[in-house]
Amino acid sequence: MTKQSHPDANVYPEATGPAKQIVLAHVDEQPLKLYGSWFCPFVQRVWTVLEERGIPYQYIEVNPYEKPESLMKLNPRGLVPTLEYKGKPLYESTVVVGFLEDAYPEYKPQLLVEDPYERARLKIWEDFVTSRMIPSWHRFLSFQPKEGQSADEAKERLKKVRNDWLGYVMDFTKEMDKDGPFFVGAEPKLIDFVVAPWLIRAWVFDHYKGGQGIPEEGQEGDDEVWKRYRKYLSAIQGRKSIQETMSEQEHYLPIYQRYADDTAQSEMAKATREGKGVP
Repeated sequence: MTKQSHPDANVYPEATGPAKQIVLAHVDEQPLKLYGSWFCPFVQRVWTVLEERGIPYQYIEVNPYEKPESLMKLNPRGLVPTLEYKGKPLYESTVVVGFLEDAYPEYKPQLLVEDPYERARLKIWEDFVTSRMIPSWHRFLSFQPKEGQSADEAKERLKKVRNDWLGYVMDFTKEMDKDGPFFVGAEPKLIDFVVAPWLIRAWVFDHYKGGQGIPEEGQEGDDEVWKRYRKYLSAIQGRKSIQETMSEQEHYLPIYQRYADDTAQSEMAKATREGKGVP
């Protein structure tokens, strides 16, 4: 019997643009291997940390919807990112980035702050990103009017999911160092790479949902919080490790079209549909 392909499996097979050059630079055998998918924001969390710190690694592209045997042997759930460290598996992106800090102290810069209290405080906000911001991001993107709903009712529901997302962005921004430009000051830390993949993909709201709703500079509603957020976003977008782990936008479009239509069948999409958090 022929194995039926996953409905989301038709994705561009490899990284393009800047990310392709990073992949080509990491094809050689290494004890540390990153099994990733070029389009996945959870993978980008790990990928940017590896690049920031200059840790040697081998990049292995996989289609997580086809769940190749090489991936399943390491991670029974078949999800990316999966890290292979000296033949042993690790997964869950926030676990992996913390492990890289502990396992490779000789590579600089260190992305964890030294002060114990500040380190704990940042863990609270890293959890906030995963437990609040990411599910809200997906609810906003996957919003669809309900059958039989009037245009006005649909507009109000869309407004609610948009405002939920913006509220989480504001809460996150209010916790930032006032000068920045990064979350805790002049240099990026782990929390910046934990949140960055979703912030730099927020163009999807303009493309599919009529706009994100963040006021432009000088517009009504522009305040100190949004000024600080724009400064932060600019710093994140300008970071070399983030730019160089992104592919050409045209190849993201078919993937996010499925999310925007609420037809995607990824684990994240199914969890969003069921009102759950990050799986």
